[in-house]
Amino acid sequence: MTLQAGPLTSTAAIAALAALAQESRLAVFRLLVQTGPEGMAATKIAEALAIAPSSLSFHLKELAHADLVTASKAGRSIIYAANYAGMNGLLAFLTENCCAGVPCCVPGITTTPKETTT
Repeated sequence: MTLQAGPLTSTAAIAALAALAQESRLAVFRLLVQTGPEGMAATKIAEALAIAPSSLSFHLKELAHADLVTASKAGRSIIYAANYAGMNGLLAFLTENCCAGVPCCVPGITTTPKETTT
């Protein structure tokens, strides 16, 4: 599943949340977010989190399917990186109606008020 460039659908949001609703996948995603856009080789992720390579492969596939990580080949390694656009799309979906559409009352969250029709 690919997160859309525009507003996220409920189906895509559910897929992303489901991918993060597992301890190892959440740890992998958080590590990749902390690592930054340069990403990290799968072997380094496995070492950092003490996850068996076969398990890590499954978890990375689930995160990629939910469009939360990207994979790119670098020589003989595959480098995984957090997909910040996907993460931000999910955050935007979750906070879309924050504070009833008025300028947000939660520090650090920015929302765009929805237009209403009369």
